[in-house]
Amino acid sequence: MTIMDPIADMLTRVRNALQRRHAEVAMPSSKLKLSLAAVFKAEGYISDFAVTERDGRPILTITLKYAEGKPAIQSLRRASRPGLRMYRGKDELPRVLGGYGVAIVSTAQGVMSDRAARRAGVGGEVLCLVA
Repeated sequence: MTIMDPIADMLTRVRNALQRRHAEVAMPSSKLKLSLAAVFKAEGYISDFAVTERDGRPILTITLKYAEGKPAIQSLRRASRPGLRMYRGKDELPRVLGGYGVAIVSTAQGVMSDRAARRAGVGGEVLCLVA
């Protein structure tokens, strides 16, 4: 089965696992998914992530984070999608929940949070919004 939007698939798997209170979630791995997971971990939304191999294919396993029974990720939404890309300059990057959430941006310098992109003075494609 071909996945048309791998990022949306990743976000949906994480949302579903959080709803069912799973400890971890596994999915096919890619460089972009690893970058997203690294930003999630740096921002404190997940506990850890690891890449293993199953049948010769890389599998990304994300260990989800809960605080007092509530998931660390309350909202996870795809911003830019294949049908409507969302590119923003450094001054136009969205603020999620007035700065309490994070917009994850794909820039020329790599995938980073909106705060890091503003600090670096770069804009890019807004991949997803996390709160």
